[in-house]
Amino acid sequence: MAQYHEPVEKLDEMTMNITRAINSLKEELEAVDWYNQRVAATNDPELKGIMAHNRDEEIEHACMTIEWLRRNMDKWDDELRTYLFVEGSILEAEEAGDSDSQQLSGLSIGDLK
Repeated sequence: MAQYHEPVEKLDEMTMNITRAINSLKEELEAVDWYNQRVAATNDPELKGIMAHNRDEEIEHACMTIEWLRRNMDKWDDELRTYLFVEGSILEAEEAGDSDSQQLSGLSIGDLK
């Protein structure tokens, strides 16, 4: 299958399920983009409402898939906890997450000034 980059016989079921989820997520995000463009392009208010509804349904599907990945693939939980629902700069959230993980692992190098 073209979706796998390694021989299928070497992949376990969880790895194949993760591939399925990631491919589905890509498809959902693509659909969000398409519907969003249609919402922006149409002048018909009823069609605009229908397309916005469809877009929002695809966002729901994408979020459900992200949650499945968070529960089933290493690192998703850590990264989502670092970046989602934080106030301020995303870059500052990354820096805070990096220093937290360094301190937790005992690798903090302290002030470099």
